[in-house]
Amino acid sequence: MTVSMRVMSAGDGYKYLLRTVAAADGDRELSTPLTRYYVEAGTPPGQWLGSGVAAIGKGQLAAGDRVSEAQLQLLMGMGRDQITGDPLGRAFPAYQSVAERIEARIADLDPDLSPGAKGDAVAQIEAEETERGKRRAVAGFDFTFSIPKSASALWAVADAGMQALIGEAHHRAVAEVVAFMEREVVATRAGATAGDGAVAQVDVTGLVATAFDHFDSRAGDPHLHTHVVISNKVQTAFDGKWRSLDGRPMHAAVVALSELHEAVFADHMTRTFGVEWEARDMGRDRNPAWAISTVPEELVAEFSTRARHIDAEKNRLIAEYVARHGRQPSTATVIKLRAQATLATRPEKEVRSLADLTAEWRTRASGVLGQDATGWARAVTDYHKALLLRADDVPLDAIGELGQAVVGVVGEKRSTWRRWNLMAEASRQTMGWRFATTHEREAVVGMIADAAEAASLRLTTPDLATSPAAFRRVDGTSVFRPKHSTVFSSELLLAAEDRLLDRSRTLTAPTVPVATVEKITARPDAEGRMLGEDQADALMKIAVSKRVLDVLVGPAGAGKTTAMNALRRAWETEHGAESVVGLAPSAVAAQVLADDLGIATENTAKWWQNHLVRGEDFKAGQLVIIDEASLAGTLSLDRITHLAERAGAKVLLVGDFAQLQSVDAGGAFGLVMGDRDDAPELVDVHRFTNEWEKTASLALRHGRTQVIDTYLDHDRIRDGDADAMTDAAYTAWRADREHGLMSSPGFRRGSFSWFPKQPRTLSRTG
Repeated sequence: MTVSMRVMSAGDGYKYLLRTVAAADGDRELSTPLTRYYVEAGTPPGQWLGSGVAAIGKGQLAAGDRVSEAQLQLLMGMGRDQITGDPLGRAFPAYQSVAERIEARIADLDPDLSPGAKGDAVAQIEAEETERGKRRAVAGFDFTFSIPKSASALWAVADAGMQALIGEAHHRAVAEVVAFMEREVVATRAGATAGDGAVAQVDVTGLVATAFDHFDSRAGDPHLHTHVVISNKVQTAFDGKWRSLDGRPMHAAVVALSELHEAVFADHMTRTFGVEWEARDMGRDRNPAWAISTVPEELVAEFSTRARHIDAEKNRLIAEYVARHGRQPSTATVIKLRAQATLATRPEKEVRSLADLTAEWRTRASGVLGQDATGWARAVTDYHKALLLRADDVPLDAIGELGQAVVGVVGEKRSTWRRWNLMAEASRQTMGWRFATTHEREAVVGMIADAAEAASLRLTTPDLATSPAAFRRVDGTSVFRPKHSTVFSSELLLAAEDRLLDRSRTLTAPTVPVATVEKITARPDAEGRMLGEDQADALMKIAVSKRVLDVLVGPAGAGKTTAMNALRRAWETEHGAESVVGLAPSAVAAQVLADDLGIATENTAKWWQNHLVRGEDFKAGQLVIIDEASLAGTLSLDRITHLAERAGAKVLLVGDFAQLQSVDAGGAFGLVMGDRDDAPELVDVHRFTNEWEKTASLALRHGRTQVIDTYLDHDRIRDGDADAMTDAAYTAWRADREHGLMSSPGFRRGSFSWFPKQPRTLSRTG
């Protein structure tokens, strides 16, 4: 992705902005004069951006003006006009801490309550307020716009004139995407209700934003990017009042904005230099990356020091894991190990001038290229006129076909979708095309998204009444329905779900005799382990069920691998060697399954390709185990289970319905599991030393927030902002490593959790 977004908190949130964004990502004292700092070392001063800037300071501020430290403090720290100091609507709310809310509610309790009743009331208050957590007002949204790595490499070694042109292409792409956001994304909410405080999503006059250019990564590699920090304060179009941005579309549109920005920047580079672009394979389980065709991958790799350091540390941690456990780590564990490697290799940011950086980059590039890097850059950008498209060059039948293709791709990845999902895929489908203007590209992408909507099945009910003209947007839609909020699916996907349910109810699959199962469950495995009662029960249910499509449910640490090993032995006893095969949604998960069970295993996409190209198929009597099945796509499972049923095989889906972050259109695993009241499930967690943690972890898995009190009682919860929690986790991890302990930090958007082998604490970010 070339665009990412993070929410910026009010209050002291602007201090982060000054220390990192406005100061070239390097630490500095807040008293350091901003202009002098940039002149001495670092990046240029920030500029104001967005059509909403004209409303600031009674016209005294304009887009393109320099950003001052005092202005940032007023706007981002206090929500005030950065020129006059006047409040821009309501002040940022100051929320009480959890402890303050608990104290206030306890003080309001009836003084006549009995000690027992008061104790119960206090416990209820503490549980409720702890569940709510600490709130922070939102000051803005930090969108980071980066150019592709190949373009950064070219910019790094080019002469000053070419650097300026590449920078101009980048700035134009950023400005055009921000303008697109103003037209299609940004809105505010108005109209008081008893619920969330607003019933109408209405238009605004524009965005008030700051833009800060940065030149390099933490490792000192070329990484041209711009932080566009959008203020949460916007002026409503219909009444001129200042309100807060509606954050929902800001989050929903990020991926679509990223795809559009990459394509728009590529268009500008082609129009300026005549360069061509190509999609490059980035390895297994990774999406292709678009790059300038004349920039060799060796040069891109040379300027990917940070990625190399992370990969090297990750590989070392994986090797350490294999030596300790005797097997490859799972996909989830690899993700945690990479996060751990990212922390361990994170260098301090060194602030340097662009002149010093460019000199170093040219030297490094010349060594890789075997020639003068600046001369090479001039040669590969020797302009030749490229074929540029306009909207009317694309036939309408091609638009319709692409719309169908977009629905097909999105349907593989999601069970439901909205306009922004279709826009993102439409941009990907047209990335290889170069357009004469950004307007032409936006028009074609929009038409493809329209065609994709027409080819989708609408799930959101249409408006039953027409809103008066005063409550309609310029495009005729009602302000009482958020922009682009309609939910779609497809008849193909719904039909696939129906077929999966039918197969889970069909009783024609091969089985294993009860006596064979009892014999396997009654004796230990090769490592001397006996099955637990829940494992033996699950194995029996699966082996004798006759269901064509079966499930095995269990959280991490419940012994799914041990149960599957026993099932493999029972199945092979009855149906012969190699009668159990494995599949998984990713290559890494497939390798883990192969190592754990000692069976032939492939990832689902590769197996399907082998079926289409080489005619690979299942055999009668086989058991097909699909691990990490909660991450498998619905259409993929439909295709595979159809072939298994036709061949006379049985399919077993193994996973956890509570697992997040599916790589494809998820929901099928939960759908099949939810259709039964007797699904085989492992409930005894073996991973924890302390008995209370077993119960507590399962309660968290089921979303029972009351169990947070249990973690509080055992002093396992810490809180703080994201940076503080990251630093605390890193410090704790280093301490564990020094004492010979194994622990892994795990990241999710907006939160940080600690997954220990030894007792640790849960961490929560605000």
